[in-house]
Amino acid sequence: MAKSKNHTNHNQNRKDHRNGIKRPKRFRQESTLGVCAKFLKNLKFAKKHNLNTKQQLKRATYRMAMREARKKNAVAQGQK
Repeated sequence: MAKSKNHTNHNQNRKDHRNGIKRPKRFRQESTLGVCAKFLKNLKFAKKHNLNTKQQLKRATYRMAMREARKKNAVAQGQK
């Protein structure tokens, strides 16, 4: 007696596409359940010491002013 059929993929692709093959939903923030504790602790400190945009601009303008002051000071030193 002949073996009976064990498997077929017939019509599966058509059935899959009937409702459309959708990408998995991307959430704004992924869950941290099951993530390495060492990584999470480091992440917490990194977030704590991040500056917002206002603070970043303030710090950048201060740095630029100090750089200009050093340049002027170096030029003044060189002329003496």
